[in-house]
Amino acid sequence: MDERLISSEELQEDNFETNIRPQLLNEYIGQTEVKENLDIYIKAAKMRNESLDHVLLYGPPGLGKTTLAYIIANELGTNIKTASGPAIEKTGDLAAILSNLEEGDVLFIDEIHRIPRFIEEILYSAMEDFTLEIVIGAESSSRSIKIELPPFTLVGATTRAGDLSSPLRDRFGIISKLQYYTVEELTQIVKRTSKVFNCEIDDEAAVELATRSRGTPRIANRLFRRVRDFAIVIGNGSIDLKICKMALDKLKVDSLGLDDTDYNLLKAIIERFNGGPVGIEAIASSIGEEQTTIEDVYEPYLLQIGLLKRTTRGRVVTDKAYEHLKIPKNMN
Repeated sequence: MDERLISSEELQEDNFETNIRPQLLNEYIGQTEVKENLDIYIKAAKMRNESLDHVLLYGPPGLGKTTLAYIIANELGTNIKTASGPAIEKTGDLAAILSNLEEGDVLFIDEIHRIPRFIEEILYSAMEDFTLEIVIGAESSSRSIKIELPPFTLVGATTRAGDLSSPLRDRFGIISKLQYYTVEELTQIVKRTSKVFNCEIDDEAAVELATRSRGTPRIANRLFRRVRDFAIVIGNGSIDLKICKMALDKLKVDSLGLDDTDYNLLKAIIERFNGGPVGIEAIASSIGEEQTTIEDVYEPYLLQIGLLKRTTRGRVVTDKAYEHLKIPKNMN
C-alpha cells in the first residue's frame, strides 16, 4: 500500500512538472543571454542540416537545465532520450543508451559529473567521432569492437561544473551557466503557473511568493502549490497577499526565502565557530547535513545574497547575516 502511495505522489509531481514546463524558447522565462545564444546555435545547425554541438548546462539545482534540454529537442524537431549520471554504472549501460539513438536525437544526461571516469572515456569517442568503442570478452580473449553511431547532440547538466574532467568539458561546443532568477522573472513564472492550473493569484501575492523563492523557479512552483492548498482550504480558492504571507510563514520560509536548514547553518557558524572561518566538513557534521547538499543547494544562494562568504580559510558569516538573524555581533 505504501509503495502505491509513494508512486502516486511521484506521478503527481511528474505531471505537475510536465504541465508547467515550457515547450519552446519563446515560452521560456529568464536566462535571456543563454536563450538568445541557443536560438542562434539551433537555427544555424538546422540551416546547415547538422546536429547541434554538444551542450553543457551548469548552475544550482532548479534553474531550468532539464527544461532547456527538452526545449532544445523540441526546437530541433527531434526526440530526446534521458539518463542520469549515477545510473550509468557499467560500460554496457552507456552502450545500450547510445546504440538506441537515432540521427539528430538529443541525449540528456543529468548529473553528468557523476559518471564514473572509466565510462567517461567511452563517451569521448562517441561525442567526437560518433563511434562507440567497447571491449568484449574476458582478458585472455578480449577484443575491441567499434560501432558507428548516428550524429546526435549530448546535453549534459551539472550543479558542479568543477567536478567535470577537462577532457569531457572540452568536448562540449556550447557551455552555458544558468543564473539565479530576478524577482520580476519569478513573478512572471508564478503568474504563468497560476494560469496553467486555473488558480488566480493577485499581483502583490505573486511578487511576495517570487521574493521568497530563492531565485529558483522550481522552488517558486513548489511554494505555489502549497500556497494554493491554503487558498483552497482557508480562503476562496484565489491567492491574495494575506493568504500568501500566512501560508509562507506556516511553511517557515522567511522574507529572503530562507528555511530552517539555512537558519541552522548560519547559526551553527555563529554559535559554534564564532562566525567563522570554518571548513565545510565541520559545518556539515555540526548540522547533520550532507556536505554536497550544503554546497549544491544551500550555500550558493547564501553566497549570492551576501549572508555567507568563502575565504581561503573557510566559510564566514557576514554582518548582513547577523542583522537578518537579529543576532548581536558581539554575542561571542
